[in-house]
Amino acid sequence: MDMIDSPTERPKAATSAMMIVITLLSLGPKLGWPRDPVQLPHAQEIAKQEKIYNSRGADVPSGYVIDRGLSDYAELLPSGFCHSLDSLNSTDRWLDIGAGEGQAILDYYAPEGDAAPAQKCARSRGDSRAVAISIEDRRTDKWKQQAASLGSRIQYLYGKRLRHYSREELGNFQVVTDVYGGFSYTENLSQFLEKVLSLLKIGGGFYTVVQSVHLENGKNNPNIPYQTELVDAAGRGVKVCSWLKQTTCVKVACESKSDWDTPSELIHIRKLCSDVTVQRMKLLKYEAGNPPTRRFELEP
Repeated sequence: MDMIDSPTERPKAATSAMMIVITLLSLGPKLGWPRDPVQLPHAQEIAKQEKIYNSRGADVPSGYVIDRGLSDYAELLPSGFCHSLDSLNSTDRWLDIGAGEGQAILDYYAPEGDAAPAQKCARSRGDSRAVAISIEDRRTDKWKQQAASLGSRIQYLYGKRLRHYSREELGNFQVVTDVYGGFSYTENLSQFLEKVLSLLKIGGGFYTVVQSVHLENGKNNPNIPYQTELVDAAGRGVKVCSWLKQTTCVKVACESKSDWDTPSELIHIRKLCSDVTVQRMKLLKYEAGNPPTRRFELEP
């Protein structure tokens, strides 16, 4: 931000900044949550992102997909995801972050014969319990009908971000998935990861995907800019998977898809023990989009 030298312009700048704060706080707990500081340099872009989250019908921008099914998850998540889902028993739980309409969960519980094997991903009808989380309520009549028949086995939560739920509200999970959800959209990546890992049981797995990043295999297309970029204090690039592997009590596996139209990293994090610590970072850049463009600086 340029320095303002004219004394007559300082009140205008202060008034403008104050109006941004007031606007954000007026949006309610979705954006101006208690004890979370408003980041003025990124406030306007975060407000734009909020409009995308709450878009409906023809206003939903291209690329903001809300109806991915289980077959999409099988394609976009690391190998082993379907096996992990199929291994769940009646006491296990699956959390799907950024679930949209919850179609993947509906496919998982579809009666035998109602879905093709590729759509099912699991070999048999889902035995576990599943929770869908979305910032906005995208439930369809199909979800409501299936929820009525399954009772407490499926749940749909909306209206706030993952970090605003307590562990008592959510409980623990054996499998957590995020397909272009919070991991790709959050403005606080360290906090998001900490929250996910706190919800995982020991031995449980977090499956996610992130596009246009510094790939673990180093085979990035120089013509495709990073959409999520990590740098150290000296401004040197850091691979997302290298950062993840600094986390304690986890095992990280990455599958680089450098041949995809949008080069992506498929990530599986397995929780090994409870003493988890995540390397912190600060947000340097945030531009609204599907997903947004983000730049983070790792703290030493």
